[in-house]
Amino acid sequence: MKVNFFCTCIGDAVKSRAAAASVLLLEKLGCEIVFPKRQSCCGQPAINSGWIREAIPGMKNNIMTFEENDYPIVSPAGSCTYTVKTYAKYFREFLPEEPEWAERAEKVAARIHDLTGFIVNELGITDVGARFPGRAVYHPSCSLFRKLGIREEPLKLLKNVKDLELLPFPGQEICCGFGGTFAVKMSEISGALVSEKVEHMQTQYPDYVIGADSSCLLNIGGRIAREKLPIRVMHIAEVLMSR
Repeated sequence: MKVNFFCTCIGDAVKSRAAAASVLLLEKLGCEIVFPKRQSCCGQPAINSGWIREAIPGMKNNIMTFEENDYPIVSPAGSCTYTVKTYAKYFREFLPEEPEWAERAEKVAARIHDLTGFIVNELGITDVGARFPGRAVYHPSCSLFRKLGIREEPLKLLKNVKDLELLPFPGQEICCGFGGTFAVKMSEISGALVSEKVEHMQTQYPDYVIGADSSCLLNIGGRIAREKLPIRVMHIAEVLMSR
């Protein structure tokens, strides 16, 4: 199966190891990766800041880019995946004079998937043959389980990783405080949320924090680094590629 890979800005500039692991994982599972070169930022920072009209040219670019073929689109970042799925709504509200863009956006939205959702729901795979010894907690991002409905898929994959002890922790489904530009605009509240999140994680004495959304991992990883905790933060794709 041919698959478009939507790397995202975070995957390209900050979490390149997670992006690379995602590509290698998809190839391991039998997918042929197509990387549309004109793909760009999903527009989430501008949209979250209210600069929606300014985001429209980039949104149009991504629509045209992923219209080059009809293959599924897979992304390792839930928040970016969700943003692309909302394009049609913004086109209808801010570009009513060009209704064809909303229709085109809906077609692209139907093809884009979160990495774990694609593996479990589209490929029908829950055991990728990974082995990863250690104690870990999993952070379910708001974009994944609240907006995209991806709740059990990452857990199904992690529970089949050999020698991985997956531990529940208090307030597991509470937001980490990132929320795109929320972390910048409301930094004090964001800081309090991520501090509480990390405090709750520490109750299980994990070796690793695993997540399926790169933006949340940036936020949680930053707090862990500032507190100098001996916990490694990893994207789920990195874990699933471990042997």
